[in-house]
Amino acid sequence: MNTIFKHCPNCTSTNVEFPNNVRFLCHDCGFTYFHNIAAAVAVIFRHDDKILFTVRNEDPDKGRLDLPGGFIDPNETAEEAACREVREEMGLTITPSQLHYIGSHPNNYPYKSIPYRTMDLFFECVLSDPNVHIVAPNEIKALQWIALNEINLEAIGFVSVRNTIAKLKG
Repeated sequence: MNTIFKHCPNCTSTNVEFPNNVRFLCHDCGFTYFHNIAAAVAVIFRHDDKILFTVRNEDPDKGRLDLPGGFIDPNETAEEAACREVREEMGLTITPSQLHYIGSHPNNYPYKSIPYRTMDLFFECVLSDPNVHIVAPNEIKALQWIALNEINLEAIGFVSVRNTIAKLKG
């Protein structure tokens, strides 16, 4: 059995399985829990030929490049989540009309020994002023503007971000 969940939350049986971290099943009482993907957003800010990256200040992928963004809350659209996350992380107010959807990629997000699978939705937003700052230093260690042709894909933490930036680079 490959699971961190050892007991059924319904009957406390240990006769459980969690194949591929998709469906938790108790063989004694029949309790089933589907571990569906979580939805997340990221914003690719552009200014001239540069893209804004964050440097993560927490695990997973602490110290690696990332994009501003985060998980979508219940009853929130992807665009609303992107705007909220940018405001929470950088104090920057943007509107959904400024966002241009560019695609999605699956991702793995290991958090406190639980392998969350996410579907990351990517938006692009052009900024006329490159002066941005961090308002969530617990999450973001630094901000870096990097020219598209100078981006080192290996420095990017999450596979979904790496794949999206690789497509932009052509």
